[in-house]
Amino acid sequence: MTDQTPKPVAVVTGAAGDIGMAIAAQLSATHIIAAVDIDMIALEGAVESLENHGADIAAIQCDLTRADDLARLAKEAARLGQVNTIINNAGAAAALTLHQMTAETLSRDLALNLEAALNCFKAFEQPLISSGVGNVVNIASVNGLSVFGHPAYSAAKAGLIHATRSIAVEYGKYGLRSNAVAPGTVKTQAWKIRQAANPDVFAEALSWYPFKSLPEPNDIASAVSFLISPAARCITGVCLPVDSGLTAGSPALARTFTQSPDFDGF
Repeated sequence: MTDQTPKPVAVVTGAAGDIGMAIAAQLSATHIIAAVDIDMIALEGAVESLENHGADIAAIQCDLTRADDLARLAKEAARLGQVNTIINNAGAAAALTLHQMTAETLSRDLALNLEAALNCFKAFEQPLISSGVGNVVNIASVNGLSVFGHPAYSAAKAGLIHATRSIAVEYGKYGLRSNAVAPGTVKTQAWKIRQAANPDVFAEALSWYPFKSLPEPNDIASAVSFLISPAARCITGVCLPVDSGLTAGSPALARTFTQSPDFDGF
């Protein structure tokens, strides 16, 4: 007998981007996808591509920093079925340094990279609880674990990692799991545009990475797929770096020490 149980719904924000698309594609095997982005033109193109590959997916335009948009998003996603998974993937960085940061860029970084994710969770709080098997995965960043520039963005991502743990602790009694994924440099289209201007950009980045291969968007999606799967049923409140070893330690920094004439061992 064929199982006629309808697929649950996974909400994926930032779905028009490379990582969001990869997450939506992988999760479509087990979920109906509510694909969310502020850029409707780019989102429709991404959704059409996934539909052509058999995904059950709907495009929903939303400014995640607006309360009225989030309320509408929750209603539209509910029409698709039982929401049991939220992937807070949307994010962007403004100022590169504290010197360049202004009150406006600080507000933008905090609003999109921290507040939007928490507000999105709250918008779907009741369906996640009622599902009894809810999952939240927040796409953080290695920037939330160490200092790599973009300090306001990094502070927001550090806050997001803490919020991930708070959700895990407070909502675990409802069967809800909450985890984060922290990518390092990922070979997205944005980085490939940089490569067009600087053909050595990936080689330069790799000097900081112990594992000499940078993640692709599908690597981030695979981590997300694992964390929401039954294989990870007792994993909650963690932040999983997918960073080719960057947060473990830098070979470039190690070389700086070991090549010093004053080096006498660690």
